Amino acid sequence: MQNKSIPLEADALGAPYPVIHRRLLHWVEEVAALCQPQQIYWCDGSPAEYERLMAAMTASGAAIRLKQKSNSVLFRSHPGDVARIEDRTFISTHHRDDAGPTNNWIAPDELKRTMTGLYRGCMAGRTLYVIPFSMGPIGSPLAKIGVEITDSAYVVCNMHIMTRVGRGVIEALGADGEFVPCLHSVGAPLRPGAADIVWPCAPLEQKYISHFPEENLIWSYGSGYGGNALLGKKCFALRIASAMARREGWLAEHMLILRLISPTGKHYHIAGAFPSACGKTNLAMIQPTLPGWRAECIGDDIAWTHIGPDGRLYAINPEAGFFGVAPGTSVRSNPMAMATLRANTIFTNCALTDDGDVWWEGMSPAPAHLIDWQGRAWHPGDARPAAHPNARFTVPAVQCPVISPDWEKPEGVPLDIFIFGGRRASVMPLVIEAFDWDHGVFLAATASSETTAANVGAVGNLRRDPFAMRPFCGYNMADYFGHWLAMGDRLGDRAPRIFYVNWFRKSAAGKWLWPGYGENSRVLAWMCDRLEGRVGAQTTPIGRLPEPTDLDLNGLALPTENLHELLRVDANEWQAELSDIERHFTCFGARLPERLRQQVINLATRLNTV
Repeated sequence: MQNKSIPLEADALGAPYPVIHRRLLHWVEEVAALCQPQQIYWCDGSPAEYERLMAAMTASGAAIRLKQKSNSVLFRSHPGDVARIEDRTFISTHHRDDAGPTNNWIAPDELKRTMTGLYRGCMAGRTLYVIPFSMGPIGSPLAKIGVEITDSAYVVCNMHIMTRVGRGVIEALGADGEFVPCLHSVGAPLRPGAADIVWPCAPLEQKYISHFPEENLIWSYGSGYGGNALLGKKCFALRIASAMARREGWLAEHMLILRLISPTGKHYHIAGAFPSACGKTNLAMIQPTLPGWRAECIGDDIAWTHIGPDGRLYAINPEAGFFGVAPGTSVRSNPMAMATLRANTIFTNCALTDDGDVWWEGMSPAPAHLIDWQGRAWHPGDARPAAHPNARFTVPAVQCPVISPDWEKPEGVPLDIFIFGGRRASVMPLVIEAFDWDHGVFLAATASSETTAANVGAVGNLRRDPFAMRPFCGYNMADYFGHWLAMGDRLGDRAPRIFYVNWFRKSAAGKWLWPGYGENSRVLAWMCDRLEGRVGAQTTPIGRLPEPTDLDLNGLALPTENLHELLRVDANEWQAELSDIERHFTCFGARLPERLRQQVINLATRLNTV
């Protein structure tokens, strides 16, 4: 790494490979002049680069090598930098209504003025890393290129895992290719001679995760954690990409992609949207309990979908790794995830065992002694958790034992089914099939879930999370609903079938009614049977539900009363739900598509005829 003054030449900017893209070079030059780093380093994405950076962070005390997992490390973040910060996340458009009521908005000129002041000199004493990255396989017609500038080696190493980084991306970019500029700083300049801390970040009031969708531009300041700093993830792959997708006629979604294989060998491709920490990764890596059924994982978090030459919807996973929630992950809940984490993994905010491994709540019985996520001694019975509830792992997707051989297929895989869902203790039955595309969009637009530790704020409150995209949509969600309706019009009879699930319904005594995990394959199999016309369904006011005899429950000791409750639709509960849906839609005002207003009327009519 060399400190360079910066005339506009690639070699003078420290690039180890030819860079002929003049706009990119200009941008790096401008950022360096503003942020005043000690040196500039262009990432090549090589294993040697990863190991060199990780060795330096280990030597500084920022990373802890794990004795029990090959090439794996543990990081501990600052206690004030542990999750998405929705209150400090902004969609900046020239007209406030274009950001919509679910997003925080600041006018572009004002936001850039504020953040430019914060960026001035913010990288003093630090290295400015240039990370060229591809979302999606390099060269795929569905892939997009970004370049992240950061002053965090932790971010560089995570981006190595989560995206495709380096020279190949620059070659694909060429002299005039499109890229999304992503600027990030932890917001902690170093004075000359000052010692660094293990997790530098700025105070909460100085944290900004800002998106300018009209310019395809991302600026992030003050946080070094997760999607606040790994700008290829939620910032690019969802907030900016969703706006790009609307303009270009495709979909960028917060969805897993799963291949389900029937006993006869037929492939069904399923994309599923769930709020964070609601079982999305578990479903992406499901091990079916139904004899003869198999599953392969294509992606666990994000799906980019385009209409193919045959008129069907094709999906790719634009990421190269998994950034999953650790607590609750276990051999019982997700054996494939646990096997994936055997090596080459970055753990953040997990507990450390005495023999040099990681541990978190829900993994196994608690050891007698641990070092918790803040570096303090911990014993069973302590009031505080050993691992932070939003502790994470970052791991290459290719290590997953059930990764599909087609997970990097450039053209993607054809989708048969969309699943939406959330965490509801009551009201929502186990599974609903939408009457048609418009009704499916309505189900997704009114999706609700109890909040989890993945976002800053109260845990356990019920909130509407349309399409599991409320924190991630880069424009007015009413227009987003309209875009989904328009995509359905284009797809016609080739559109995937839409279902809604709730694995989390409880009895009056507070007990889970459905065993979940691999048993969810029984519900997925019913969906596939519905596609083939092999089973019927009972028509209810809220959609089509399985006939109890059409769910394959062989070998599952499910009490009859549980099944009855799982498939029960209570008209009184749904009248209250309808009122809440109407309040939810009110915030979108005149921009709410009329077709969704009609869905509210249709639901009310069906409920009144019960």
